[in-house]
Amino acid sequence: MTPQELADAVGVVDGAGRRGAPPLIRVAGVERDYRMGEETVHALRGVSFDVAAGEWLAVVGPSGCGKSTLLNLLGAVDRPSRGTVRIAGEDVGAMDDRAATSFRLRRVGFVFQRFYLMPMLTARENVELPMAEAGVGRAERQARARELLAYVGLAPRERHRPAQLSGGEQQRVAIARALANRPALLLADEPTGELDARTGAEIIDLLGRLHAEGTTILVVTHDETLAQAGGRRIHMRDGLVERDDK
Repeated sequence: MTPQELADAVGVVDGAGRRGAPPLIRVAGVERDYRMGEETVHALRGVSFDVAAGEWLAVVGPSGCGKSTLLNLLGAVDRPSRGTVRIAGEDVGAMDDRAATSFRLRRVGFVFQRFYLMPMLTARENVELPMAEAGVGRAERQARARELLAYVGLAPRERHRPAQLSGGEQQRVAIARALANRPALLLADEPTGELDARTGAEIIDLLGRLHAEGTTILVVTHDETLAQAGGRRIHMRDGLVERDDK
């Protein structure tokens, strides 16, 4: 398989935010409130920023600043109390549950700190799951899962279950799974948080390769090495964007 064929199999997008192109992500005046008994907690308080197609953005800040809340809104897991979140022109906050589920399958790939692989399934079967949910036929999803596992360097491990894999290998499977339905956006929540420094560096290198091939990546992280790997950082504090290093 040629490098271009492999990139096509992974489903990376073309271009890294061409000047004048509409943003892939537009967050405008977003607020998110939660009720805690008699008290209202303002998790986000008027957050606005754009992300171009093909950009790598790191969202950093202390615990409790609103990073994870923001990630949930971008992934259509939650809805804003006020303001709008648009991804690829779609108003995520206006979707009902069925539309949000479909959107996540079509548009967004998730990578989590703790991998969340199904322990009874093999690596290949874990990568197949999003495709099965999207209605992709068995032969096609098996072939694509194998291509993705080859892309992340795990072709020889496709029949291994998570307990038989190292932490770094499990995270590679999780990244392959996130790419299964060719998402427009890869969201990563502390993807190196459970890994040692060497293994974390390998995951950062893999994300860097995806970014170089055109994948739009947004990471929430405390890992300074990961935060520096991207081209831009947003610093959050107390539910606000404190600084945007454009």
